[in-house]
Amino acid sequence: MKLIHTLFKRNLLIFLFLISLIGFSSVSVSKHNAVVVTRHHLATEVGSKILLDGGNAFDAAISVAFALAVVNPSAGNIGGGGFALLYDANKKTIESIDYRERAPIRARENMFLDENGNVVNGLSTSSFLASGIPGTVDGMFKIHKKYGSLPIKKLISPAIDLAEKGFILSKFQAEYFNSNRDKFSKNPETKKVFVKENLWKKGDLFFQEDLAKTLKRISKFGRDEFYSGETAKKIINYFQKNGGIFTKKDFMSYQSSFKSSLCSTFFDFKVCSMSLPSSGGIVLSQALNILENFNLTSYEHNSLEYNRLLTEAMRFSFADRSEFLGDGDFNNFDISRITSKKYAKSLSTIIKNSESKILINTPGEYLNESEETTHFSIIDSKGNAVSNTYTLNTAYGSGIVAKGTGILMNNEMDDFSIKPGFPNFFGLVGSEANKVESKKAPLSSMTPTIVFHEGKPYLITGSPGGSTIISTVLQLLLNILIFDMELDEASKAKRIHHQWKPDILFIEKDKKIKNINRIGFDTVYRERIGESHSILFNKENYEGFADLRRPDGRAISVR
Repeated sequence: MKLIHTLFKRNLLIFLFLISLIGFSSVSVSKHNAVVVTRHHLATEVGSKILLDGGNAFDAAISVAFALAVVNPSAGNIGGGGFALLYDANKKTIESIDYRERAPIRARENMFLDENGNVVNGLSTSSFLASGIPGTVDGMFKIHKKYGSLPIKKLISPAIDLAEKGFILSKFQAEYFNSNRDKFSKNPETKKVFVKENLWKKGDLFFQEDLAKTLKRISKFGRDEFYSGETAKKIINYFQKNGGIFTKKDFMSYQSSFKSSLCSTFFDFKVCSMSLPSSGGIVLSQALNILENFNLTSYEHNSLEYNRLLTEAMRFSFADRSEFLGDGDFNNFDISRITSKKYAKSLSTIIKNSESKILINTPGEYLNESEETTHFSIIDSKGNAVSNTYTLNTAYGSGIVAKGTGILMNNEMDDFSIKPGFPNFFGLVGSEANKVESKKAPLSSMTPTIVFHEGKPYLITGSPGGSTIISTVLQLLLNILIFDMELDEASKAKRIHHQWKPDILFIEKDKKIKNINRIGFDTVYRERIGESHSILFNKENYEGFADLRRPDGRAISVR
């Protein structure tokens, strides 16, 4: 029996490898299957291998997270942070983990302003002051301690191999490295790793020797290696020598935390997502609550009337985001005030009574708040599920590799309101609720989401895209739950986005909205909006789909 089992696993792995060569992005198999969907096919293969080796969804998620730090360095990370929703099928419980970066202890409200109170260009995005204390390593180890079943060394091992032995660059990734050449060249350590004299090209083998050594130390010595060991010392010393404000206490005191997920109903579905310090679940919940007051099935998908309704729901929700939301540990605002069904009904009435653009001059006036993020979705054969979104903020974060570590550091400090009313990289504005404060987490738009139907995970999804993350998840949910689209169709459908400020309706290229000028919005067409990586229950099995807006993503189904 052992020999038969070994041969079966070997043949299945060969089959999965052939699938990756063919380039399928959607895979479905029979009942009780497991699915892994990530931004990079090698990370998907790592996760599926962990499942085949007897690991659960949580093991696979940890292994995928470390692997993406190697093969998708623009967003995959151990120098950043994020959020995950964790569903335990045995206990039938769902919770989230917040491993968002935190501001250094010495961070201050005016740290990105000059003596005249003006914002200093680039200080919050590309300097040694731009990084928060990373949370990914602590978050993954906490998930492992509570939910993991395989040894942590086994889960980190694939990432070590990919960094040490290298992996082959796709055309997209080679071109992306080259297009960020100027950013990489500003830091000598980053330049050593990511800049090639004759430019990168498809088929090049990409090695990360220092990152491999760092991963080996973390694998051997555990979570504390990153926060108090050699790795921490290397990061802190390098930053301090270059004007940064990191201290030993910053790293030693960092702790991610398990929290209740934010769950609400949408017709017959239970929608669970992330709460503060992410705004994602709150804005999503408010928008869905507004839309629930309309007979959505009576609208034609992509019609002017439907898109106007979507736009106004997003504008109200993003306006409230900008005014009221910030790290819950520093902000006493009661989020139920903007996520209640009653409040949503009052906003829906305003929309119903208006035939053109609604004036929202002040956030809350009707109340009596990176593109380069990455998301992965996983479900195992027992029904355990993980929806994880993490990031460095902008592409490749601050562009700074800490000397001797191979770790790209985040620039999440730009997600604070560095000056109330001043837009961040994604054009989002904020208020006092999201101002820079010592040890505070910046507000995020990450929206890892699990939708339940009849008590079981029905849809697992999330997206990168800065502020467009929320609108991407919102429209994917509506495409499936209201318009009954198949997962691939729902993922491919063109999207729109409005975030209150700037007062512009962004429309994905090739999305045709007839007579859009009638409702009074200035419009800008974008190449893409979001990039969902999702799993959907379809009849008797789960199927996965990796968004085609950018190449290299994969969905793999295993038994």
